Amino acid sequence: MDVIRHVIDGEETESSSGARFDTIDPWTQQPWAQVALGGADEVDRAVTAARRAFDDGPWPCMGFAERGAILHGLADLIIENADELALADTTDMGKPLSDSRGNDVPRSAQNFRFFADHARLSTGDILPMDTGHHAYTRFEPAGVVAAIAPWNFPLMLETWKIAPALAWGNTVVLKPAEDTPASATILAQLAVRAGMPPGVLNVVHGYGPGSVGAALTADNRVNRITFTGESGTGKVIAAAGAAHLTPVSLELGGKGANLVFADADLDTAVNWSIRAVFSNAGQVCLAGSRLFVQREVYHAFLAKFVAAAESLTLGDPKLTGTQIGPLASEAHWKKVRSYVDEIGAEGGTMRTGGLGDGWAIRPTVVTDLPPEARLCREEIFGPVVVVAPFDSEADAITAANDTPYGLNAMLFTENLSRAHRVAAALKAGTVWVNCFFIRDLRAPFGGVGDSGIGREGGTFSREFFTEPKAVVMAIHDADP
Repeated sequence: MDVIRHVIDGEETESSSGARFDTIDPWTQQPWAQVALGGADEVDRAVTAARRAFDDGPWPCMGFAERGAILHGLADLIIENADELALADTTDMGKPLSDSRGNDVPRSAQNFRFFADHARLSTGDILPMDTGHHAYTRFEPAGVVAAIAPWNFPLMLETWKIAPALAWGNTVVLKPAEDTPASATILAQLAVRAGMPPGVLNVVHGYGPGSVGAALTADNRVNRITFTGESGTGKVIAAAGAAHLTPVSLELGGKGANLVFADADLDTAVNWSIRAVFSNAGQVCLAGSRLFVQREVYHAFLAKFVAAAESLTLGDPKLTGTQIGPLASEAHWKKVRSYVDEIGAEGGTMRTGGLGDGWAIRPTVVTDLPPEARLCREEIFGPVVVVAPFDSEADAITAANDTPYGLNAMLFTENLSRAHRVAAALKAGTVWVNCFFIRDLRAPFGGVGDSGIGREGGTFSREFFTEPKAVVMAIHDADP
């Protein structure tokens, strides 16, 4: 069986206790590797290494071009090792290998390229003053960053956090999700090969409460905490950061609304809506799991949508042609299954879907549920969508905003004025119009309400991972 170790101060290492835990292949439901189980000792070693690499090491003192060359080299190594990285994520969490290899790995490499270039090309403000002074801004690296990543897009979301932090001269301690540890260790190994100095990127494996996560977020030597995951956990991390006034960036859960107006191109709306809720077996914080369709086209849309859901291929994620794999763990499968089991009791009608083999849930389409039903209110994080009709634009906006979440929303319409009007009215960090999951890495990413605090991406990542500084200079008159 493979062994996945921590990477601390540039070296692979076991835990001081010698403890390990199994990581499970959700398709076979069998352990495929053992993982070093970290604790407070490993966190202390990793933060100490990161602190030393920041305070005494060359990384924050390098120019943007020199750091960028290493990050571009790491991106090259990610592409060269794409098969290994993709297989690691697929084996750990069950997503189709075609998605891991075709989407996640290239995007992970792009994260490093983009932020390396963005940091190098960013400009500060020049602020001429009329009082005999001149002001300008600098953006200094914040220090040690604690990055805690989720299990649904392991490599991609790890790099989304690591890349800007490193590009701006910080050092990092990464805690990957315990269900998906493999790609993080591979990434750290590649970083060493790319020439990253010891201690700049450290990886510690373990659990959250009472384990690595708690120790890492409580360490007063950490200068920034960035977390993506469930909203309840985000509140715990925010409280831990508050104890030392450590700034936190939290990208949390979602219950995305998807609005299909009567003037939409129905085929386009169906295709994007299928991707929005069933990609990655619905294990996407951005999933459009609340689907509202204008009553004039409700039945026509629903028929097309159900047929498209039934055409998706569920199976072994390592096989070509598989579009939906199993859920990532037994615990998560049980959670999603509990929602599926409640459909009838809450008054809903299952148009298609239900339980699959093993830890799989077939693409499930539900109608006729009241707005207060749990399936309409809570983040399911699985391949389950609730479809409901609406009458007016105002009704659609009200329904979409009736949620404690606010990560994203979608709308489909051919009316330009409506597109702008509704996008402005939706309470969400991102609104997609006639598409889904199209990203510009310069744009802000994050949510409102229970969907999180702060934004990352482009200059928003710069603001979080640096300490902006104002420099004010007196300009003296020349000697007579």
